[in-house]
Amino acid sequence: METIRIADAQHHVGEKVRLNVWLRNKRGSGKMQFLQLRDGSAFMQGVVAKEEVGEEIFATAKGLKQETSMILTGTIRADDRSKFGYELDVQDIEIIGESEGYPITPKEHGTDFLFDNRHLYVRHVKPFAVLKIRDTITRAIMDFFHQDGFTRLDSPVLTGSAPEGTTELFETDYFGTPAFLAQTGQLYAEAGIFGFGKVYDFGPVFRAEKSKTRRHLTEFWMIDAEMAWMHQDQSLDVQERFIKFLLAAVLKENSYELDLLERDKDLLQSYIDADFPRVSYDDAVKLLQENDFEIKWGEDFGSPEETFLANHFAKPVFITNYPKGVKAFYMKRAEDRDDVVVSADLLAPEGYGEIIGGSERDIDFDYLQKRLEQEGLDLEEYEWYLDLRKFGSVPHSGFGLGLERMVTFVSGESHIREAIPFPRTLGRLRP
Repeated sequence: METIRIADAQHHVGEKVRLNVWLRNKRGSGKMQFLQLRDGSAFMQGVVAKEEVGEEIFATAKGLKQETSMILTGTIRADDRSKFGYELDVQDIEIIGESEGYPITPKEHGTDFLFDNRHLYVRHVKPFAVLKIRDTITRAIMDFFHQDGFTRLDSPVLTGSAPEGTTELFETDYFGTPAFLAQTGQLYAEAGIFGFGKVYDFGPVFRAEKSKTRRHLTEFWMIDAEMAWMHQDQSLDVQERFIKFLLAAVLKENSYELDLLERDKDLLQSYIDADFPRVSYDDAVKLLQENDFEIKWGEDFGSPEETFLANHFAKPVFITNYPKGVKAFYMKRAEDRDDVVVSADLLAPEGYGEIIGGSERDIDFDYLQKRLEQEGLDLEEYEWYLDLRKFGSVPHSGFGLGLERMVTFVSGESHIREAIPFPRTLGRLRP
């Protein structure tokens, strides 16, 4: 007799099998018990009929508590009434781990309670589905870059500087010297292109931004990609292919999980089929003003502006060439304007906002040194970065994708904290 996963039940219809499972919930009548089961691969119902199993096993089934672990023996049966499509006719129950007083009962619980008990909440349907989608996206990211000729070159978590010029950093002591938890790996990725041509990094980053919005975490995962000999338009082509590749991977691998979340798969497919518009910041501001937004040229977009713009086009949209004053020091100046940089943010529709930020990088040593001084940054800390402009610099572009923002968008969740196993937000450091 074979021990199988619930997800493989379709291949064993009519067969007697074993399942290693946990009890999510149960209901029953006088002669029947219906067990809601999970095993980490999917969710399924087990049916215990008193006439079939006898008094002893039926009594065991009636006494099961939520989250008890057990080995069930039974026969797989197709059932069109089940959302999963299959059920287990239980014949025997072997309890492995008792459970008493499990706190996340089937009743409604508040968000704070669920995240105070995140170590238990990850067992439940929604986090299961979202984090399975995260796993697929993580693998697809590496697949995309490998197929596209990139080399993974991870950047350090401890740094001596703030690449984006912010003071909102987590500081730590590094053997008597101040150090910071990295907020991006981009500058180190730039160094990598001179050895490998196209590189990406993939790891955790940290921002001490005191924000409570549904789009912010203090610890999250970032993908930074840098490409030598590449201008911004070519980079936008890569970014569009990248997002479509990730969407396609989820639609292929996570149809079941998307259904659990009631996510519209046809809508996700429509984003793959569409061309992503490229709209200049100038035109975006005009569009916003024409629709009664009180925004002036030179101001950055907030959540309401990003939501309107992406929903206006009903698909992911690139907003290009932002004012220099709202972007980082390393971005290339536009050839015909000194007040604009060659940059782009990719905004996701349905209110999800920015998921990618990128630009062409300026390669002028003197200009970058001046920009560092204007930003009040320590030139000594950036001496190594300026070296990249001294020894065989080339045109290059890059971008960064926030993993959790992408997962939130694809899964259709309303808050980014759902997109990471153990979220770190303002005021939350446990569990």
